[in-house]
Order: sequence, then C-alpha cells, then structure tokens
Amino acid sequence: MTSADVGLRELKKQETRQLISDKATLLFIEKGFEETTIAEIATAARVAKKTVTNYFARKEDLALDQHEEFTNGLANAVRDRKPGESALAALRRTFLDALAEHSPVIGFTGTAFATMVLESPTLTARLRELHELREEALAVLLTTETGADTDDVTPVMAAAELNAIDRVLFREVLRRSHSGESDAEIAEALTKAAQRAFELLEPAFGDYAIREQVSDSCPPSPPRR
Repeated sequence: MTSADVGLRELKKQETRQLISDKATLLFIEKGFEETTIAEIATAARVAKKTVTNYFARKEDLALDQHEEFTNGLANAVRDRKPGESALAALRRTFLDALAEHSPVIGFTGTAFATMVLESPTLTARLRELHELREEALAVLLTTETGADTDDVTPVMAAAELNAIDRVLFREVLRRSHSGESDAEIAEALTKAAQRAFELLEPAFGDYAIREQVSDSCPPSPPRR
C-alpha cells in the first residue's frame, strides 16, 4: 500500500467520523441526548451500529467530539507560552483570544447545543470529568516545566486554581447561550469577568512558571517554581 493510499484511507476515516458526529448532534438536539439511540445514529449516518461504536467508544463523545483538544487545551497553552510569560499570563492571553474568536473550546456552541448539554445529566457529568482531566494534564505539565519534586503540591494547586477560572467561565458561557444571549453579548460580559478572575490570582501565581528569556550566550534556564 502506497503512502497515497494510506492518506486516502485516513481521510476517509476522518470524514466518516465527522459524518457520524454531525448526524448524532442533530439527533441529540432534536430528540434529546438521553432519548437518542446508537441505532438511530447509525441509520442517520448510513453506517452499521458497530461502526458508530468503533469510532466512538462512549455515547457522550459523539456530542463532545473535541474532548481531546479540550482536555489538553490548558497544558498546551502553558507549554507554548512566550519567553518572559508566566503560566497565568499565557492562560489569560489564550482565554481572551478564545473569547474574541467565540471559540467552541470555551463553550461557544449556540443556544441549541448549550440546551442539549445542560438538560442532559450524562453530558453535564461528562463535562465535569473532562474538566478534571484538563486540570490533571495541566498539573503534569507544570510539574515537568518547573522541575518540581513529585511530592511538591505547588503544581497541583496551581492547576486547580487556574483550571477553576476556565471551568467557571465555561459554565457561564453555556448558561448565557442557553438563555439566548448572542455570542457578542456573551464575549463582552465574559471578557470583564475573565479579566477580574485572572486578576484575583495574580498575587499568588503572577510569577509562577515564568518562561525565562533566552540569550544567545546563555543556555535556557528552567521556569521559576
């Protein structure tokens, strides 16, 4: 099999996965998440029921299909922070950028989708789990980036506090979407809330995990703990 064949095969898999997710989301919005069956999703996507479960091990992941990107989002933002930038500053910048873009990663999914999530106990539980995984991924990254000892609680506490901002504001985006506010209205309100939330953590974490400036003559130093 040539590399071109492999590429086409992977593209076909991605297209099939996206088709199943799209059809599932439409059914979830129309009928409700809890009421929709895997068999109905398979019929709508014109695939076998087993194909649906092969692509999506959990029914929740059909609705929250960007869960991997979401789970790693905070850790990636800190990993990619700029020289001289702390973990807090990187997350503030990333979150405000996402607000300006009305990014679905921080909850901008529209009224119908927000309603579907908030009215489903299964999906709200899955979201809580994803936020926990998001926090764990950030704690692991901060431990590595700061060179902290395994028994040092600092990265874990920092991840918990930083993730709390994202979790609270994500829930607020969903709530406002559910109530019918426009993306522009939500972004305006949440920008003020986000700035205040990050401001509150500045005394504790403003100088935590700062990426050192690198000069041509000096080797890079580890981030401040």
